[in-house]
Amino acid sequence: MSGKYYKDYGCIVIGGGHAGIEAGLAVARLGFSVLLITQNPDRIGALSCNPAVGGLSKGNLVREVDALGGEMGKLIDASMIQYRILNRSRGPAVQAPRAQADKHLYQAKARSAVEGQKGISIFMDTVTDLIVSGNDDGGNSVEYKTDVSSIGAGKAGHRGRIEGVITRRGHRISAQTVILASGTFMEGKIFIGEYDAPEGRLGEEAALGLGMNLRRQGFPVGRLKTGTPARIAGDTLDYSKMERQDGETMLPFSFDVETGFVPERPRVPCWITYTNGKTHDIIRRNIHRSPLYGGKITGAGPRYCPSIEDKVVRFPERDRHHIFIEPEGLSTNEMYMNGASSSLPEDVQGEFIRSIEGLEEARIVRPAYAVEYDYLDPLDLYPTLESKRLEGFFAAGQTNGSSGYEEAAAQGIIAGINAAMKIAGKPPLVLGRADAYIGVLIDDLTTLGTKEPYRMFTSRAEHRLVLRHDTADSRLSLKARRLGLVNGKRWERFQKKTEALDAIRELLRQRRISDKPGKLDPAEYAGGTAVSAALTPHLGESLERALGDSSVQTPDILPFAPELKGYPEEWLTRAVLDIRYAGYIEKENRVIARSGRMDAVKLSPYLDYDGIQGLSAEAREKLRVVRPLTIGQAARIPGVRQGDIALLMVLTKKS
Repeated sequence: MSGKYYKDYGCIVIGGGHAGIEAGLAVARLGFSVLLITQNPDRIGALSCNPAVGGLSKGNLVREVDALGGEMGKLIDASMIQYRILNRSRGPAVQAPRAQADKHLYQAKARSAVEGQKGISIFMDTVTDLIVSGNDDGGNSVEYKTDVSSIGAGKAGHRGRIEGVITRRGHRISAQTVILASGTFMEGKIFIGEYDAPEGRLGEEAALGLGMNLRRQGFPVGRLKTGTPARIAGDTLDYSKMERQDGETMLPFSFDVETGFVPERPRVPCWITYTNGKTHDIIRRNIHRSPLYGGKITGAGPRYCPSIEDKVVRFPERDRHHIFIEPEGLSTNEMYMNGASSSLPEDVQGEFIRSIEGLEEARIVRPAYAVEYDYLDPLDLYPTLESKRLEGFFAAGQTNGSSGYEEAAAQGIIAGINAAMKIAGKPPLVLGRADAYIGVLIDDLTTLGTKEPYRMFTSRAEHRLVLRHDTADSRLSLKARRLGLVNGKRWERFQKKTEALDAIRELLRQRRISDKPGKLDPAEYAGGTAVSAALTPHLGESLERALGDSSVQTPDILPFAPELKGYPEEWLTRAVLDIRYAGYIEKENRVIARSGRMDAVKLSPYLDYDGIQGLSAEAREKLRVVRPLTIGQAARIPGVRQGDIALLMVLTKKS
């Protein structure tokens, strides 16, 4: 190969968003050289839409990324300006942390993390094509530029291999692996009413060429749509007409901090207002000017995060919708209108925004817009996030049809880990649905596919009580340790916490409740204090058994185990939750064990399903597309029946 610029890398990462950051850092931290190619290094880690990280199930993803040695948790800890635990009134399985971010500080910290990581180089350019080598019929190495459709995943032994990339300025750069994390930029196009332009974000040019060439090469490429609301000047708003929403005591997302650490960050409020009948009338009168309803946008949008015009059309019975006014940061006057994404013309946006209470004098700084972009059908990926048709080529983030910073980061770290494992010739990391929300996310994408931007919800996880956000380090730290991503003081802190949790549980198991000193073994009684009303029915029982009663709270038991006061509150809470839900967790673990046995039975990705007699026609078709790596994954494919699974089990036992 020859060209203007040429150097071997372990991995090329295409894109500097949240997936690209985690992917690049993971590969570099595992000892391999990385070239991160981005159209604008100044936009690495940009929070393109909502200036917040976390949320229901998304906060779990952030903590899991952190437990695996990722960066997102540290970035939000260093830049948060408000913190809350969502769903406090409900059970712990559906609670999760969320933090508003100072978006400019978050972005600066993200770039600093990338630039400060040994082994990563940043290069400003646009990737337009892939360099691929395969085998011709004679077994000789062949370089492909734009036609690798003949080496699709369906032909065992004819899978191509990635060799590098070609950029818009003509650079040909080789690498052992490539990770595509282009977000909304691949063939991106923005829409504001009648206006459209080839951009991935407002004011930022699209990445043109690669999507077209992937199509030409036979990759299953589709179009999706997402959107963002207007940003308005904060000094033009009347906050006295809105509901104030303050945050809680800030707690870290990252486990890589000393116990009891509280981020020392400024705190700011958010605000809530509502649309009204006038707002909805303005939108209805102008709905024909929306590119979404006028036919200009063909890509499917996020069903669970609809535009304001979508809400008005789809829910005509609603007389108002929430609008959350959120600060973009400490160094800017801009406020984000969460709940009001739109692609209506700018004059209509101004009219409907100023019809909302508190926003009567609002001045738009940046208009709302929709963006349509190319994505790869995730059914074309293995659960490792490696392409089925192109060895060494991985994809992560919105490129795979997902939405959200957190989903992108989760895929990014897995793609990065597995690219590094590919280079090293080691087994990949595949997280199961009982291991992490990350496992649920990737299994859903690669087993079920998606025709709209995929968003993570707690309801997607069968084992959400096991996947609580506070247990992420216990679930994943050992895996990260074995990979080499969690070491040193962090590992020592994790071991100390694990030992302390065991000690707390043992103390609760041994210590008993009594209102009469001397009647029980002195070791089972902590002194003359009145038994609370909640504890009265549990006299003589262990503290562990008493905590199974939801009316018994931690302060009730402290007089009988004063040693517990020496432990951090978060550890006590964790231990109490584990005890309180032990029966449910045990039941879930039995289900997990059964499904785990199915996931332990491996299938070849090159299995000839057409040659297996007895499979239903629908199963053959679905199995050919998904090419499951385990019996468990095959069983989760819609249309594959129990009889088909039984037949595959028989075949695996024979082989």
